[in-house]
Amino acid sequence: MQIQSFFWFCSGATIPILKKSPSDHIKYAGIGATVFFTGLFAALSAGYALYYVFNDSEPVVRISASVGFGLLWGLMIFNLDRYIVSGMKKKNGFWSEARMAFPRLILATVIAVVISRPLELQIFHTSIETELIAMKELEMQRQDQLVQNRFMPAIQKLEAEVNHLQTEINTKTERRNQLEESARNEADGTGGTQKRGAKTIYKLKRQDADKAQAELDTFLRKRLPQLLTLQEDLRKKRTEADSVKGAIPRLAFDGFDKRLDALGQVTERSQTMAMASWFLMLLFVVVEILPVLVKLLSPRGPYDDLLEKHEHAVEIYKIEEMSSLNQKANNRISLLKQTEKGRNPEEET
Repeated sequence: MQIQSFFWFCSGATIPILKKSPSDHIKYAGIGATVFFTGLFAALSAGYALYYVFNDSEPVVRISASVGFGLLWGLMIFNLDRYIVSGMKKKNGFWSEARMAFPRLILATVIAVVISRPLELQIFHTSIETELIAMKELEMQRQDQLVQNRFMPAIQKLEAEVNHLQTEINTKTERRNQLEESARNEADGTGGTQKRGAKTIYKLKRQDADKAQAELDTFLRKRLPQLLTLQEDLRKKRTEADSVKGAIPRLAFDGFDKRLDALGQVTERSQTMAMASWFLMLLFVVVEILPVLVKLLSPRGPYDDLLEKHEHAVEIYKIEEMSSLNQKANNRISLLKQTEKGRNPEEET
């Protein structure tokens, strides 16, 4: 009986009047139970959502905030649902009751959608965790690419200058090596004229090799310091880019917003998940609007008659009280007028 009385309280019914209507006991207990469990689901839903809203806080703060705010949200939804149900009065006209119930149904639907979303995150948490890993990897790549785009022009310019100088050095070095090899081959008779000791030809080739060596030495004296400087600048720029990448904060990728985004991507790719998500939300909508629908569609019962009788009696009592107060006020006014008339003759004498 205590549980039944509690559910009667949850339904917003006037318990002393309801006790006089045994045939309505079960109906209002069912309505109250629905309201209670809706508030309970709202508390669990809000607690789950806030647990991930405070994901960057200390564990004690995170748990305390999720439990505290979850209970507060659940009580608020419970009180709102209780008010929605208790505010509906059974009249004799269905359409007048429907007009009265319509805004309550809209409000209950909005509440159901808000409650269902965090619970969907928990139900589909396996797929969401997998999606979060992929999303985190993509986000890290995007951040790295932004850093790369910032430093890439300078790095590419330095690389081009280094490669240009290195190519010139390699070209001159290769030419020098070829002339050196040609002169050696001419000297030992393995190349060129194939005549060992051809001094004139060897001398010419030796001069070409020495000239190439001199050009290489001159080029290196002028450009090698520049090449070393460019290589050092390139190294510093790459180090700076790596340092900026390393300084990017890699926070926990499990916030409430990220989970909502992950759920959206999962349901967008999978028709089965999308249908499951819609049916789950519809289930909560049905549960939320059920008390209003029960009161709207159920026939008028003894409780409604007794409640209307009680309200009518209160209204009559209020009218009688107002009438009595008005009568007393009129009597006082008449008495004052008579008193004033009695005083006037005496004042004239």
